[in-house]
Amino acid sequence: MSISGKIAFVGAGNMGEALIRGLLASKAIAPAEIRVSDSRKTRLDELQQRYGVTVCGSNIAAVEEAAAVVFCVKPQILQTVARETKEAIPAEAVVISVAAGKSSALLEACLAPGARVVRAMPNVAALVGEGATAVSAGAHATDDDVRTAVAMFEPVGRVLVVDESAMDAVTGLSGSGPAFIFMVIEALSDAGVKVGLSRWDSHALACQTVLGAAKLVIETQEHTGRLKDMVCSPGGTAIAAVHTLEQGGLRTTLINAVEVATRRARELGDRE
Repeated sequence: MSISGKIAFVGAGNMGEALIRGLLASKAIAPAEIRVSDSRKTRLDELQQRYGVTVCGSNIAAVEEAAAVVFCVKPQILQTVARETKEAIPAEAVVISVAAGKSSALLEACLAPGARVVRAMPNVAALVGEGATAVSAGAHATDDDVRTAVAMFEPVGRVLVVDESAMDAVTGLSGSGPAFIFMVIEALSDAGVKVGLSRWDSHALACQTVLGAAKLVIETQEHTGRLKDMVCSPGGTAIAAVHTLEQGGLRTTLINAVEVATRRARELGDRE
């Protein structure tokens, strides 16, 4: 799906660049239609040289005439930036925020009455085009606004449309989840070294094992329990190891981790 009109990215950090790179790679929009603002001139120079986008000296200049405005700023400055650009954002523009924990209602209160806001929660894997993103509509967002947001994030991974009440859970699962998987990969790599593999070989095998397992689940659409059973031969090595994982409480620990991260996201949002 192509995107019509100019897109303004307010904030040019890793997530902003990931979205710009994905949109351009998918040919959803031309470089000349992307405007970017950031407090760091050196960063803007990098993006201009790398992608040929238009860089702006101020947030206000970036959002003027934009069909979509994407706030890629830290949650603690979202309200300040929104109020700064309030008068310059066209009335017909959709405003998309990736600020974790900040509700669409909070952003709407900082913008002109009737502002069409879509909230998004991507994760760090968007940097390599394999992100998991959830989007939810604010009070005034239209179906077309949601489709625009989906089109913006699809080039960097999978996108789900959810009710905003689910966004804290999304933050706890897919937003925080990469950190859990990094720890799993690190632990598997350490285990390989312990049983005699070189660090390089162990790390490579651990990474590919996690990647391959996830791809197998996605492409076969089989239940993970059934796939686990395919690996676990009677009296074999895998079932012995699974028994050890169960003794260590792997499932309970991961469930608790997602629950704690969700609760923390809710607490941060309550600070509005």
